[in-house]
Amino acid sequence: MTELGNRLKEARKEKGISLDDLQEMTKIQKRYLKNIEEGNYDSMPGKFYVRAFIKQYAEAVGLDPETLFEEYESDIPRTEQEEFPEQLSRVQTSNKRAAPDTVKMMNVLPRILVVAAIIAILFLLWFVVYKLAGHNTKEKLNSGASGNVSVQKESIKSAEKVSSGRNTGSSSEKNAAKTPKKPASETKKTAQKLETVSSSGYTTTYKLAGTSQFKLELKANGGRSWVQVKNSDGSTNFQQLLNDGDSRTADLSNQKQVTITIGNTVNTEVYINGKKLKYHIPASKEVRQDMIIQFNGPQTE
Repeated sequence: MTELGNRLKEARKEKGISLDDLQEMTKIQKRYLKNIEEGNYDSMPGKFYVRAFIKQYAEAVGLDPETLFEEYESDIPRTEQEEFPEQLSRVQTSNKRAAPDTVKMMNVLPRILVVAAIIAILFLLWFVVYKLAGHNTKEKLNSGASGNVSVQKESIKSAEKVSSGRNTGSSSEKNAAKTPKKPASETKKTAQKLETVSSSGYTTTYKLAGTSQFKLELKANGGRSWVQVKNSDGSTNFQQLLNDGDSRTADLSNQKQVTITIGNTVNTEVYINGKKLKYHIPASKEVRQDMIIQFNGPQTE
């Protein structure tokens, strides 16, 4: 072992660096580092590499390579190019030390990109759902508003009919005076009544009285609607998906109670014995409703 090799080895041990650690730091093969410590330069790749490896070894263990080259000039092989690029050695050593940090960063970067992509996708999905939900709500409100307008038109027409009836009342009274009066028992007739008994959630119970008939008509107006009618015993009278403009009728005069389920009250009109039913629960509040209609047949006083 040469004096130079012994000094390098002692400096390495003082720092607690093994040959394996030094190999990782300098990227010089362990056998070449051992040859430097033993002064066995003949097995090295060349004189130029001997000086280069000694320089890197010295920098790694904290020794000044230029001082070593001056003190042990006779022990180190000489080359035609005496000056080894100092900057190359330092850059290589610093790059070797920084390599683990760079590798860690490269391993973490794909994960960061994946998380960012997932967040962006979730935000996009939320935005689309939010927009669609708002659009559907507006459509329902608009449909409900149009339904209310049609009901108001019906009320106006009824008022006009009543008004016209009052105007012609005088002529009717004259005609009535000419005709003989009928007995009170014959002129007294019962009127159809449809009253709300109770309401809870999306279910309303009605009572139909004052008539011997119970004829039902369901009509889709403004869109599609799924409907179902069940008899008193729970059996299904009919169920159907009504397209816009479709209608379905049923004679339920022999039933004591029926249950009507409407999937879209905004687009569904209900007629009982030709008279349009006004939903107790506004269609804009509960789109899907169940209606129980109790039927007791004709009632006389």
